[in-house]
Amino acid sequence: MDRDDPATSPPDDTVGAPADARPLHVIGTVGTEQGTTGPDARPTDPLAHLSALSPSALLRQLGLRPLKRLSQSFLVDRRVPETVVRAASIAPDDQVLEIGPGLGIMTRVLGRQAARVVAVELDRGLAAALPRLVPSNVQVVEGDALQIDPAAYFTGPYKIVANLPYSITSPFLLRYLDARPAPLCIVVMIQREVAERILAASGALSYLAVAVQSTATVRLVRLVPPTAFHPRPKVESAVIRLDPLAEPLVAPERRPAFLALVRAGFTQPRKTLANSLAQGLGVPRAEVATLLERAGIAPERRPHELTLAEWRTLFEASDEVPFAVPTERT
Repeated sequence: MDRDDPATSPPDDTVGAPADARPLHVIGTVGTEQGTTGPDARPTDPLAHLSALSPSALLRQLGLRPLKRLSQSFLVDRRVPETVVRAASIAPDDQVLEIGPGLGIMTRVLGRQAARVVAVELDRGLAAALPRLVPSNVQVVEGDALQIDPAAYFTGPYKIVANLPYSITSPFLLRYLDARPAPLCIVVMIQREVAERILAASGALSYLAVAVQSTATVRLVRLVPPTAFHPRPKVESAVIRLDPLAEPLVAPERRPAFLALVRAGFTQPRKTLANSLAQGLGVPRAEVATLLERAGIAPERRPHELTLAEWRTLFEASDEVPFAVPTERT
């Protein structure tokens, strides 16, 4: 499984090559020995036994190695996948979208418990090796998680389990929380610091916290130390579970405009809300003061001090002011 260390990761979101050089490609599933069926049937490929090896030994056998320029790391603690799968409440009839399967340590647990798994891997070498290491109910897709369309693989309910490169956490969560069809839940392993920002309470909210909490409930599943990976990253990870709200804070069709307003409000998070909004919206401070007065929010407050309900009130008040809030893609 891939892990990006933010201290050394490049600004792009790819694992091994630019997205435009990595076309979406279905690797497929593997066959089984004659006379055996079901997700636990062993692959016919002689490399199947390698799944029991340590990540370092398995990488050597496959002729692969962690990409240093991306600081790839792979899970070595086999208790972590079990915890993650339990947190996702995987049932025998579940369909699962897995992002970042890496060497398949989580994929194999998912494959044993779910009806079907679609595992999306950006690294071409890993994607090519995976079908020989996972159960037959796993479909391996070489592609970019930020570009694939879940509707191409799922017509009904599905769950997401992901071990994300730190650099794509925000766009990934916002993309899939707004996806149609929407996932039943998302269980994801991310950088601990980012998880803490997402889980923040009122009085310490960030743009990401508002964006996520306005459309899903979030809970911490567990922390994951650097020792759980090979090579070891320099920071701790955390597993969180997100459950989309039946009634989000704002209607789905208005969410892009809502997020645009929130982002504008956090343009200068240490400044007063009036100054930050004025800069983010590109309008005079006097006009922002009018908006805040309509919403009943003091202009000297800071963006992080607002509650989710106050952000909604501010958004609703923006319908009554003469300037337009820009639309944001999620």
